[in-house]
Amino acid sequence: MSQTRTLLATLLVSLSQLSMAAPSVGTLEEVATLPIRPGNVTATRDGRVFATVHPLDKPAGLQLIEITAPNRYHAWPDSSVQSEAGNKSEGRLDTPLGIAQDTRGRLWVTDMGLNLGKSRIWGFDIASGQVRHTLELPSDIAPKGAFVQDLAVDAEKGWIYLADIAPPGLIAVEIATGKARRFEGHPALEAEAQAEMKVDGQPTRFGGAPARVGVNPITLSRDGQTVYFGAMNGLHWYSVPSALLRSGTHEEIARAIRSVGAKPVSDGAATDDAGHHFFTNLNENGIDRLSPDGTLTPLVRDARLHWPDNVQFGPDAWLYIAVNQLHLTPAFTGGDDLGKAPYRIMRVWTGTPGQMRQAR
Repeated sequence: MSQTRTLLATLLVSLSQLSMAAPSVGTLEEVATLPIRPGNVTATRDGRVFATVHPLDKPAGLQLIEITAPNRYHAWPDSSVQSEAGNKSEGRLDTPLGIAQDTRGRLWVTDMGLNLGKSRIWGFDIASGQVRHTLELPSDIAPKGAFVQDLAVDAEKGWIYLADIAPPGLIAVEIATGKARRFEGHPALEAEAQAEMKVDGQPTRFGGAPARVGVNPITLSRDGQTVYFGAMNGLHWYSVPSALLRSGTHEEIARAIRSVGAKPVSDGAATDDAGHHFFTNLNENGIDRLSPDGTLTPLVRDARLHWPDNVQFGPDAWLYIAVNQLHLTPAFTGGDDLGKAPYRIMRVWTGTPGQMRQAR
């Protein structure tokens, strides 16, 4: 009996420690503070954190970095692929923004090419830092002036799905061949008039006019069968079979688009293994969760989430967030940069089985 009581006590202590070890849902932590604006962020299962530097930030001579400590970072993989005004070239990053990983240990980065006039996708081997792929999008798929940023990668099928906000469209690219297809001209891709952007409670302007941004956040289901997307200035989250983006006609794609549920005005989204969708909420300095049953609820609100740009799952149920005060850049203010460092990489505990497509 004594031995049984001892075993039971040990078990209860272990369970108590386990309970204490798991953060509560909505717990928000600061990963790093930066003097430059992160664009998008991603974190590996073993804790490495990578981020692009936002093209709307002041020139820093850096486009892609690895966060190595709460206040330290370095050019990744090294300085040879970074660029500044005087050395823009085919062999260097131009204006990257979107970033994601895949199941084969690759880090993918979208490069809008706002200086070179061409959109590219870079694929790096995470372990070695070597460039494995540079996919240039044809001009009929991403014409000059395109703003191709968010992406979702399916290494198993060998395709990348991207969102272009100018003009609004979805792009599917085959990794092995570089073959690309574009879908546009559908209302689900367009900004919604009722989705007003009011960061800090004030109407937000972009390029001198009220912000009206089309399709931006894009994610992929766990099995790769479904692409999810929505407009930044949009209150609806949509789905479409990924197979149709790869080979369907415009009419087939248009007929297959479905509304999944509501979303806030958002710059980024992530989808977990259980089918929950997480959105940055620009107007309320937060992150929202859309459950599989269609219920949209706040996950966290915090003044430090001052323009939460993108979200991606890292280890366990941690959702990583790039926070960059983007609405305070000259492109939005029409004048001075009103942003004040530090800019942040943060993470929030979702309590759900976060999707780690690179470790599936």
